[in-house]
Amino acid sequence: MAKNHYETLGVNKNASQDEIKSAYRKLARQYHPDLHPNDEECARKFKELNEANEILSDPQKRSQYDYELEHPGASSFGGGTGGFSGFGGFGDIFEDIMGGMFGGRGQASQVEKTGESIQLEVELSFLDAVKGCRKEIKYSRKEPCKACRAKGSKNGTGHITCPDCHGSGTVQYTSGGGFFRTVSTRLCSKCSGKGIIIKEKCPECYGKGYKDSKVTVVLDIPAGADTGSYMRKKGYGHASTKGGEAGDLIVEFRVAPHKLLERRDFNLFVKVPIDYKTAVLGGKVKVPGIDDVIEIDIPEGTAHGTQFCIKGKGISRGRESGNLYVTVVIDIPKRLSKNQRQMVEEFSDDIELKQCDQMKKYHDNVRSLYGKEPYKKD
Repeated sequence: MAKNHYETLGVNKNASQDEIKSAYRKLARQYHPDLHPNDEECARKFKELNEANEILSDPQKRSQYDYELEHPGASSFGGGTGGFSGFGGFGDIFEDIMGGMFGGRGQASQVEKTGESIQLEVELSFLDAVKGCRKEIKYSRKEPCKACRAKGSKNGTGHITCPDCHGSGTVQYTSGGGFFRTVSTRLCSKCSGKGIIIKEKCPECYGKGYKDSKVTVVLDIPAGADTGSYMRKKGYGHASTKGGEAGDLIVEFRVAPHKLLERRDFNLFVKVPIDYKTAVLGGKVKVPGIDDVIEIDIPEGTAHGTQFCIKGKGISRGRESGNLYVTVVIDIPKRLSKNQRQMVEEFSDDIELKQCDQMKKYHDNVRSLYGKEPYKKD
């Protein structure tokens, strides 16, 4: 595969459709050819962005593409159609990608566009993520100016249609001559692509229609949040510069690791060391859970690496509950006294080979393959 479309858009493989759309729109505005008319590198980059978006924004194509990533050589998307494929036309892609900056078809002043979304990353402790919590988030956003009702004009004085671009936000330039004459579309310099000119700017926001403000939002985070999961607060993003609705606040979570527990979806995993005596004779062991320790029975003759499942003691979310998986690790002392070493040797001599299943199986295999006794003492 020539390109990784996730890397092209700067998102990870688990990105949501909203995250893919947001990343695409941001990069498309940055590399749009009409903002860089003579830059071949931007044109190439813009083509790659369209190719990546066409595949990743379509669930069916994305599923096939993900399969190809995991299974190289399977059905391929090839080079993709690139360009403006999948859109209604040149005017429509201006309207969609540039967020109304060029006005599209018709007057820009009549087109309402949603403000940009804000993406934040918030770290949660392991228990807060597992059990749910309430968290206060502080961030900066563009809020609609109350003085001009986000219009940008003083006391509702209004605006006029830009005489240079006639409300489209773009103007056409002709270069060359004769057969080699070329026509290009550029941002209108008189109205900065807005398509309108404000008669008298609002003194509060200086004609922008919004003001920068510090915001505090309280999030009720449900139980079961995990790294990469996110919450969306509609209307808590940046104010629209076109008089439309505000964008959304997208909060992505990063969960701090636990000192003992490892999480996989809704299941929890823990390794618990036990001594040699407990492994041989059995006994009770306390293992860590979400809220408290849990006592489990270790049967006699438990081997190193044996895993036990405690049902329903994992992460609970709604009616679903994961399990707690306990893997026992036999902790063998590194240093023994002379008396202890002697007792271990006597114990080992007293244990018959037929009593140790794994050793007997290994012994039989070595003897059958090589004709030698692996545990025979000199």
